[in-house]
Order: sequence, then C-alpha cells, then structure tokens
Amino acid sequence: MSTRARPGWMEKPKPATQAAKAVALAAVVLLVCVPFLVILSTSLASQREVVANGGWVLWPQHPTLKAYRDILDGGIVTHALGVSAGVTLLSLVCTVTLAYALSRPGVFGGKPVLLLILFTFLFPPGMIPGFLLVKELGMLDSYSSLILPVLVNVFNLVVLRGFFQAIPEELYEAARLDGAGDWRVLWSVVLPLSKAALAVVGLFYAVAYWNSWFYASLYLESDHWPLQQVLRTYVVAGSGLTDTTVGEGTVNAPQTVQMAVLVIATVPILLVYPFLQKYFTKGVLTGAVKS
Repeated sequence: MSTRARPGWMEKPKPATQAAKAVALAAVVLLVCVPFLVILSTSLASQREVVANGGWVLWPQHPTLKAYRDILDGGIVTHALGVSAGVTLLSLVCTVTLAYALSRPGVFGGKPVLLLILFTFLFPPGMIPGFLLVKELGMLDSYSSLILPVLVNVFNLVVLRGFFQAIPEELYEAARLDGAGDWRVLWSVVLPLSKAALAVVGLFYAVAYWNSWFYASLYLESDHWPLQQVLRTYVVAGSGLTDTTVGEGTVNAPQTVQMAVLVIATVPILLVYPFLQKYFTKGVLTGAVKS
C-alpha cells in the first residue's frame, strides 16, 4: 500500500468540498495580498498620481522611490530601525546567558533567582507602579526605560532553559575535559545545538519590539523613538514631523510617505518569518516539555 494512501477513517473528499476549500483559500489570499499590494503601489506612486486616484493606487504607471529616499534621508526611520533591532539583540543575548546559567546544576543562587523570575511572571506589576518605578529611577525619556523593564521575557527564558537542559550532559562533560570554560561551552556546544530555540525566541522578541508602541509613548518625549512610534507619527497623526525628524519645519506626511513607512515597518518581519517558521514546533515544544 502506498504511504500516501488516505486512512480508512478519512472520507474521500467530494469535488464540491474541494472546490469550496479552493474558493475559501483564494478569498483569504486576496484579502491578505490586495491591501498589501495597494500599500506597496501607493508608496511607489507619485504624489500627483495618488491625488488623481483618490488617495490609493493599485498599479503605479510611473513608479518612483522618492518617498523611500525622503524617509531614509531624514534619518528618523533608520534610527528607529536601529533601536528596534538593537533592543531585540540585547534581549536575546541576556536571555541566552541567563537561561544557560539557570540550566546548569549547582549554580550559586540559581533556584532563588528562578523562583524570583517566575514570581514576576505570575504577579506582573501594573502600569502605574511600573511608570512610577521608571520615573523614580530617572529613566524617563531614555532608552533604558524601553529596555530594562522588559529586557528578559519569562516565557522565552523558560523555553531556552528547558532546551539547554535537554542537551545531553555528556556533551558538557566532554567540553569540560577538553578544557573549555563556561563561555566556550555556551558558544561552541550549546548555541550550535539550539538554533531552533534561538530562532523562535529571537522572532518572539523581534515581533514584540517591532510592534512596541505603548511604552514608547508613555516613557519617551524626545526623538528616541522605536519604529512603531515613528509609524504612528507618520500614519495616524499625519503631521508633527519637526526638523528633528524629517526635513525642516513641520510638514504633513503625504500618502506616499505614509505608505512607504508602513512598508518599511512590515517587510522585515515578512522576510524573516518564512525562514524561521520551520523551527517553531521543535523550538517551543522541546523547551516547554523539558521545563
């Protein structure tokens, strides 16, 4: 019997059912792709063409990258991209090192630290206490207000710790016999074997920081903005872009610039996700089951 044969309990699909599934799938694809195509086309269209078509362009007749050049020349978007990417990398590094320390048996203070971390997961602080703490520590209007309160995510930490514990102890012992220290073991043994978990946790952090807007609006008053705060300024507010952000003076963001910022904020995650999707099941389940 062929390995592709259908199980006995599964009914043979009917043509009408197959056609309905195909129509439903096509409808979902259109609902997802058409709006994104409109956004991309509008960002590539000239301002005159956008006005002539009532604000939206499905297919630009004379594509231009002027909106993207204006955005990148201003510096605020590239700076915001750097902030979001840098915070993601910092959180991933801190989570990996802490998870590795907590995964090793006999670490001094390991259990109390783990219990303290899990306590914050079960009883998270409220918004007002968090704001008052950031204010009293003098971190308002600084990058530390965005980084320190959410530097290590407890769920990501538990997943990585469980994954590191699932690595055979013989590998650690073999590295120790070869004279490797903790950093060498982490870099040469643990990380190469943990690509699935690192990919999942890294994507979790990237999406979280990429979509982070609330804390930036709460803590920051200057131009230390992450990407989503810049996106909100362009798309939602549509104005208020001063000489510290784009050009000189206060300008109203045209439709092409708004859509170009939206594309810049969306495309990086779309490009990364397909390559990391295959690691999701392995990375999350292995760490969670072991934990």
